Amino acid sequence: MKNYSKEISEKIKQMTIEEKVSQLTNSAAGIERLNIKKYNWWNEALHGVARAGKATVFPQAIGLAATWDEDLLAEIATAISIEGRAKYNKAKEKDEIAQYHGLTYWSPNINIFRDPRWGRGQETYGEDPYLTGKLACAFIENLQNNGAKHLRAAACAKHFAVHSGPEKGRHSFNAEVSEKDLVETYLPAFEKCVRKAKVEAVMGAYNAVNGTPACCNEYLLTEILRKKWGFEGHVVSDCGAIFDISENHKYAPNKTEAAALSIKAGCDLNCGTVYENLVDAYETDLIDEDDIDIALKRTLNARFKLGMFDEKTEYDEISSDVIACEEHRELSLKAASESIVMLKNDGILPLNKNIGKIAVIGPNGNSQSVLLGNYNGTPVEYHTVYKGMCDYLGTDNVGYEQGSDYFESDENLLSKAVALAENSDIALLCLGYTADFEGEEGDANNPYCAGDRIKIELPDCQMKLLDAVKEVNDNIIILMFCGGGVALGEAKDKARGIFHCFYPGEMGGAAIARLLFGEYNPSGKLPITFYSSTDDLPDFEDYSMKNRTYRYFRGQPEYPFGFGLSYTKFVSDIENIEVSGDELKVIIGVENVGERAGKEVVMLFKSEKDAVNQPIKSLTRFKKIHLEPKQKTLVEFILNKEDFSHIDENGERVFLDKDKFDLFLNLN
Repeated sequence: MKNYSKEISEKIKQMTIEEKVSQLTNSAAGIERLNIKKYNWWNEALHGVARAGKATVFPQAIGLAATWDEDLLAEIATAISIEGRAKYNKAKEKDEIAQYHGLTYWSPNINIFRDPRWGRGQETYGEDPYLTGKLACAFIENLQNNGAKHLRAAACAKHFAVHSGPEKGRHSFNAEVSEKDLVETYLPAFEKCVRKAKVEAVMGAYNAVNGTPACCNEYLLTEILRKKWGFEGHVVSDCGAIFDISENHKYAPNKTEAAALSIKAGCDLNCGTVYENLVDAYETDLIDEDDIDIALKRTLNARFKLGMFDEKTEYDEISSDVIACEEHRELSLKAASESIVMLKNDGILPLNKNIGKIAVIGPNGNSQSVLLGNYNGTPVEYHTVYKGMCDYLGTDNVGYEQGSDYFESDENLLSKAVALAENSDIALLCLGYTADFEGEEGDANNPYCAGDRIKIELPDCQMKLLDAVKEVNDNIIILMFCGGGVALGEAKDKARGIFHCFYPGEMGGAAIARLLFGEYNPSGKLPITFYSSTDDLPDFEDYSMKNRTYRYFRGQPEYPFGFGLSYTKFVSDIENIEVSGDELKVIIGVENVGERAGKEVVMLFKSEKDAVNQPIKSLTRFKKIHLEPKQKTLVEFILNKEDFSHIDENGERVFLDKDKFDLFLNLN
């Protein structure tokens, strides 16, 4: 990509201090004489262009992680950025880019989903640093269209760093983390996004890290991000995070000093208005002009790379016709079909199309919001479970009753649901939550814990609904919707089949119908551990990885990381290991021994022998493959020197002999 330093320097040297500062907040001012137009940096594209009207809504990020499919993430990111360019082109005709119409997307969220109670865990790619990094890179590289003359869009890896709840108190929370956990768990995905995917932006978190707020944390933003990893893009604060430095963390005495600390530490762009105080900080010698210029060069460089100062770009002809087009909606259907995880099947599935009457029951049975998750766009059509079943079987064969609210029982709703179930052949129990109840502080409608869940168990009223239906119909299939895991407990034994659907996007109901009737073979795998009880979890505010995630949890999970059933059966084995210097080639044979075509995720794990305070096991490589019935293939993984190492208590990487590790496959 072209080096724009000469053009940037020309603009900067003509600006006053006030004009320079006006470019360093998310709502950047126009400077007409320099051909700098007003621009709002704030836009979202977590699983589709968000908050800007009509757009294709793909499954929520945690659902995309459950596909374990880098190629699919690449396709989706391409579609999102094409729709985003179309919206930008349309907005540009008005000669002003307002919030949610720009090309700088504050996505993806690559924080580690370390605790299932975190409401924003739905925005992530799960609990594993390796899986998160691989999927994030696929998303970023294709959202940005790396390698082209201009970036199609600018991605942003967030929230840097050590950020995963609780939402309540996030504006003053201090995450205390060891150097080992920092380097081993919380930073690797960010490093991959910087080094491999060349992500254009990194967003600083609200919280403090070991006593220093993330957006003025020189150790994170300068020593690690820029000096160690070589990051060349720009850093943006989370919205209001620099305000928090003085007003909530009480780390700085006032907003002027908070602004000065942040820009000197390496935060280039303020989502908020605190950077307006940089003029005062300059005039009182808290910062010098070079501090402002460095930040300005980085932010202007992003706009140049996006083609905002060129007369034309290769993306100018992208029209609004691509927004929510048929091709993208089919891609959303494919993604939903691959994101849903089958947790139980006693043989009832797949259903026969002539099964008879289907009862769709539960608060999520005809919910539109359950499809969307948070940070979403607006679909042209919502395929709820009820609609999906009606479209597939015809309305005469499908009935719907709500049965219960999300957290409260209603005897009238309950009796109607029981009556429907009693006169149906199959009861689909659509349970769980929506993003109306879990998500970000201020967004979710549960002020008692600011978007997080207090417990991971199924709400009592929903268990009561399940019990009542069970009394009149034994053929129950649970469709669970949630941004994270739900501890099903006794519910597991009362259903003949269970699917975890996350928040499956606009085509969710259509995908569920295809899966239930075997038109599509389930292939989703859990990107998180499903725990048996809230009692299994450490204190929410404890950021130590001890007894967290599959890597360190020593209890018995309800469903383990990587779990997911299929309508066919795969067998796999490590057939050969070849050593060549520091590299090791692992050759895995995989065979579909069943009667149906399907997709399988080959997962290679490692475990260090006789290790002390090291992961029980760690995902090392993975690949999703498709096999026809009776087909066999070989999958090859190349491991390198870094794969045979660990992080010590000081956060240093220690290289070990290959024979210190066991390699094995994760088998359901």
